[in-house]
Amino acid sequence: MSATIGSTPAADGFRMPAEWEPHSGCWMVWPERADNWRWGAKPAQEAYAAVAHAIQPSDPVTMAVSAEQFDHCRSVLRPEIRVVEMSADDAWMRDMGPTFVVDDRGHRRGVDWHFNAWGGLDGGLYFPWDADEHAARKVLEIERADRYRAPIVLEGGSIHVDGEGTVMATEQCLLNHNRNPELGREQIERILCDYVGAEKVLWLREGVFNDETDGHVDNLACFVRPGVVALTWTDDASDPQHEISRDALQRLERATDARGRSIEVVLLPSPGPILISEEESHGVDAVEGTLPRRAGDRLAASYVNFYLGTSRVVFPLLDERYDDVAAEILAGCFPEREVVGVPAREILLGGGNIHCITQQVPAARAPGLSVPARGRA
Repeated sequence: MSATIGSTPAADGFRMPAEWEPHSGCWMVWPERADNWRWGAKPAQEAYAAVAHAIQPSDPVTMAVSAEQFDHCRSVLRPEIRVVEMSADDAWMRDMGPTFVVDDRGHRRGVDWHFNAWGGLDGGLYFPWDADEHAARKVLEIERADRYRAPIVLEGGSIHVDGEGTVMATEQCLLNHNRNPELGREQIERILCDYVGAEKVLWLREGVFNDETDGHVDNLACFVRPGVVALTWTDDASDPQHEISRDALQRLERATDARGRSIEVVLLPSPGPILISEEESHGVDAVEGTLPRRAGDRLAASYVNFYLGTSRVVFPLLDERYDDVAAEILAGCFPEREVVGVPAREILLGGGNIHCITQQVPAARAPGLSVPARGRA
């Protein structure tokens, strides 16, 4: 049973932990809608299965799937991966799923944000989205975690935290009029901090070029340990991404976190540019009201969009020119973890990547045990 709590996580002593802190699981959703995933989502399903199998040795994986796809999904995934029937409109668990919060007494709860498919009727990516809007509550019921119902529209991929009071986001997304038009920056900051247990927001201007999520921060930059941020980067001044990343770098270099630390920035190469091919665009069903996949459109590719597991980093293989460089940089950021690359173009074609399709369940500390050291990769 999952109760709904009327207060806020911060008021109750809860915080959203950093992703490098230990996990007890990971949630995903099986892709199947033919107007977003080419050829009936079969190539995407292969990619999702590869990601799930790469994460499983680090964090136990649960895959949510529709009743129609249950038997097929169960046949594709290894027996150790849990498969549960759950309705959904698409397959982005990071954004529609819950944000888990923990306290120092061994309790774990979840934040259920309002979800409007990245903009609702003003630029959103599909309609309806009511099944996705219920996904977070369903996950919390299965995990037996009490629920906070947040009063704002927000996707999990639009924020990153260091677990020590700092949350990072982009103005392009959180201040977009198609999310919470009645709220200003200060109001959104206050609500965000109340619901992730943070004290300070680091604002970047915008996300990766041509990102259909209105600039989610998880595709541009992420904390890799306290005081250290990985940022997607290109030296090509003619690439629109260069100016975006340069602005983000300048903001981060001027900033301090909630503990007063200056921010060290690690640069990850930007792959591509990666464009949708003619063959890839022809495999997607055209449906009015959903975002078309047109040949020649640039995809928002980024190595920052990885899953940070308890013992593994699972990152997207996107561009043979940069895959090994990205792996080496990530290994330097997380020396105690195994770095595993998974072919991820099919996920990118759907509009996101490995971080977007996953949602970690942080480990709740048993009462009486010492608190794990924060910030150790």
